[in-house]
Amino acid sequence: MEIAEDYVEAVAELIESNGSCRVTDLAEYFGVTHVTVIKTVQRLERDGLLTTEPYKPVELTSAGRQMAQECKERHDIVYQFLIAIGVDEAAAAVDAEGIEHHVSPATLAAFKKIAQK
Repeated sequence: MEIAEDYVEAVAELIESNGSCRVTDLAEYFGVTHVTVIKTVQRLERDGLLTTEPYKPVELTSAGRQMAQECKERHDIVYQFLIAIGVDEAAAAVDAEGIEHHVSPATLAAFKKIAQK
């Protein structure tokens, strides 16, 4: 699930910043091979999160867009929580990327309360 979340987040970010997302963009983003991205994109297509065709950009399905939005919100809450407790921005950015995938809804709600103070 973590890889799926990372990929849909990346596709959403790349579409927002570049206007589109291609397999080569994802390979560069993750620092992996073109083949690795193709295999992952194919799996996420089967899971109903992405769509693509040969020589066309990678797109998010509605389920993929929803997952990307939820991941972004979770990431932002964790990041803001870490900043609120005194973690420096660089460390908070790195740590939030890992924590966001494993935080429970109850813990995330507690983080959100502290982050909003």
